[in-house]
Amino acid sequence: MSDTARKVTQWQLRSRTLELGRRTLVMGIVNITPDSFSDGGLFLDPEAAVEHGRRLLDEGADLLDLGAESTRPGSSAVSAFRPAVSAEEEQARLLPVLEGILRARPDAIVSVDTYKAATARAALRAGAEIVNDVSGFGWDAEMAAVCAGARCGVVLMHTRGRPEEWREQAPLESDELLATVRAGLAASLEKAAAAGIPPEALVLDPGYGFGKRFDENFSLLARQAELLELGRPLLAGVSRKSFLGRALAPLRGGSDAPVEARETAGVAALVAAIMHGASIVRVHAVRQAAEAACIADAMLAAG
Repeated sequence: MSDTARKVTQWQLRSRTLELGRRTLVMGIVNITPDSFSDGGLFLDPEAAVEHGRRLLDEGADLLDLGAESTRPGSSAVSAFRPAVSAEEEQARLLPVLEGILRARPDAIVSVDTYKAATARAALRAGAEIVNDVSGFGWDAEMAAVCAGARCGVVLMHTRGRPEEWREQAPLESDELLATVRAGLAASLEKAAAAGIPPEALVLDPGYGFGKRFDENFSLLARQAELLELGRPLLAGVSRKSFLGRALAPLRGGSDAPVEARETAGVAALVAAIMHGASIVRVHAVRQAAEAACIADAMLAAG
């Protein structure tokens, strides 16, 4: 099997392992924020967020990703030392939902979307299995040590620059973009190794929309499988992203499709991501994603 083909492997989490690569796993998103680009404020209430998480599990989510701070383009989430949301506020939003989901579904596998070591530590103590760090260990120097100490699963995402800089960054050609993403992920892997985190605990995320201009995301998606040469499975998060809305503009008189009109495009991008090596997809609409992933997996098995 080539280095650019999805492999069957085990992902070591805090208290269990997950098989990756035989079928695509669906990660359902629970945003506990007032300002998420896709569903800001809908699940800020803990009871509503817990019920949403339960519904996603019922629809076929293999795991949940809980986030309590938006890192959408233009936000000011720039570092652990000057965050848009304090660790205390983030934990006040996050922990009741995490604890509520695990009370309702003790076997649920929960990931926490945070770049703050203090929040990761609290969430892992409360039962989270995975830390999903959008900065790839780049914004909080203590994060790698926290993950190593907890022996949890880790998602390392590539982010080019900081959210408030994304709209002003110079465009990159395809080769340059891929080299930038590859180098950034390789640097994150080096930080993980230096902290003593075993490779089996790590999954990589190319970071669609995170410092990539609209068309650059399609270039990255088309060449995503080349990132498997780094030796770890891939997670793809393309759900409802703005580059999909921009691509649909010719069908809408030149106007970008709003968030609520991107679901079909998101399914198409999700299938492309799976066909180009993703073992996990991070999505808002779980039922549609699970069905699409089933078809993509059948195509991969046939091929």
